[in-house]
Amino acid sequence: MGDTLSFFLMSWLDPSLLILTAVGTLAGIYVGAIPGLSVTMATSILISFTFSWDVNDALALIVGIYTGGVYGGSRTAILLNIPGAPSSVATAFDGYPLAQQGEAGRAIGLSTVMSVIGGLLGTLVLASVSPFLADMALEFAPRDYFLIAALGLLLVGSLAAESLSRGIFAAALGAVIGLVGLDPVTADPRFTLGSMQLMGGIHYVVVMIGMFGVAEAFFQLHQLDTQPVRQKVDKILPSLSLVLKFLPLSIRTSLIGVIVGALPGTGGDIASLFAYDHAKRTVKKPSKPFGEGAYEGLVAPETANNAAVGGAYVPMLTLGMPGDAVTAIIIGALTIHGLNPGPMLMIETPYIFWFTVGNLVLANLFLLLFGLTGIKLFAKVVELPKAILIPLILVLCVVGTYSLNGSMTEVYWMLGFGLLGYFMKVFRFQMGPVILGVILGPLMDKSYRQAMASVGNDSAAFVSELFTHPLSLVLTLAVLFLLLGHSPLKRLLRREKAA
Repeated sequence: MGDTLSFFLMSWLDPSLLILTAVGTLAGIYVGAIPGLSVTMATSILISFTFSWDVNDALALIVGIYTGGVYGGSRTAILLNIPGAPSSVATAFDGYPLAQQGEAGRAIGLSTVMSVIGGLLGTLVLASVSPFLADMALEFAPRDYFLIAALGLLLVGSLAAESLSRGIFAAALGAVIGLVGLDPVTADPRFTLGSMQLMGGIHYVVVMIGMFGVAEAFFQLHQLDTQPVRQKVDKILPSLSLVLKFLPLSIRTSLIGVIVGALPGTGGDIASLFAYDHAKRTVKKPSKPFGEGAYEGLVAPETANNAAVGGAYVPMLTLGMPGDAVTAIIIGALTIHGLNPGPMLMIETPYIFWFTVGNLVLANLFLLLFGLTGIKLFAKVVELPKAILIPLILVLCVVGTYSLNGSMTEVYWMLGFGLLGYFMKVFRFQMGPVILGVILGPLMDKSYRQAMASVGNDSAAFVSELFTHPLSLVLTLAVLFLLLGHSPLKRLLRREKAA
């Protein structure tokens, strides 16, 4: 017990580790706030700088960057409707309307506190039930990932505020965009139209920046004469009563974030969308309608994506399997420093596990400190005249997109998706289902084909496995439940009941 506590407090008591964690968290917040500058990019660059460092120093800096970066994307999502990271897409659904109503300061303050709560709960789960969650994640077969992707795509019922049919169309469009490029199984080109530039596919961040950032800038051209909304930033820290009011929802969505984050290959982006859907389904009397500034729509994704950080560490530390792209890079960092991520890590170097847990708690405390500062300066961005703000948004979008791979082709694609997003906004299509389709379409396609290959392309055997394996059965029933929940049958039953 004494050794565990000393390992846990290692980064708290060592001044250099304390500073590195603080610097990493602060840098992560601002890296995450810039569209296109992802946490994955930042951590991958850090690997080359920290190669000769002590392993504790390297891990402290990376943990700070990771924790701050996941949160940082919420700031531009709330202020400009430009998610700084894919995990902040759902945050923009209600965060941006709150900013338009003059509540940017309160929205950012609430998102900060709830992000910290989610991060701490995720770390608590990491410390207490890591082996159990890791074993559960290991049980997931390709058919289960196919079912998870199907569950995700069924979220269009919640993300499409006005019309389910428009939501389905948008999600299908996103899935087609996500499938552009070389087939991952046969390496045959799909939807490339003979273009070499499309062989590598279309990065989902390019689609995200175009449809949220550029489309919003184009749409704001209709309102050049309107006066900017003056933001209320006099009360940034949310009241205790407000935090306690949303605490049950934050606990539930944190658990969603941990479980989804613990599934290898998922991450905070899927966790936040699942959490947002959960909030829409379970909150009977939201503070405002969802999509129009509901605090519940802000709390749910922000707690889930930060809780997913702790979840992503579970398979990495216990199984040597990355929970997301960032933990895949951290595995490389551990390997470079002579460590062996996986089951032997707990036996050979148990201090790494408890050092990481303590470091995550410390990073979340720094997140609370840094997240509640600089908000007034950030909020001033929204108060800029449209003639200044719109070019600023477009410059950020171009810089963020170009920084992905240094490709002007992706910039052109981003502008094209911005134009498409503009027309979709004009005709009242939601952007969320498109991004959902881009992210989950390839996962669904790949997992389905892997599952079919495992049963010799026998459709009957595939269907049989869906109902004979306990985990697959639970997921299949969940898919059927959601599918019937959006079907004409449900509307018919409602009419019969009303009659």
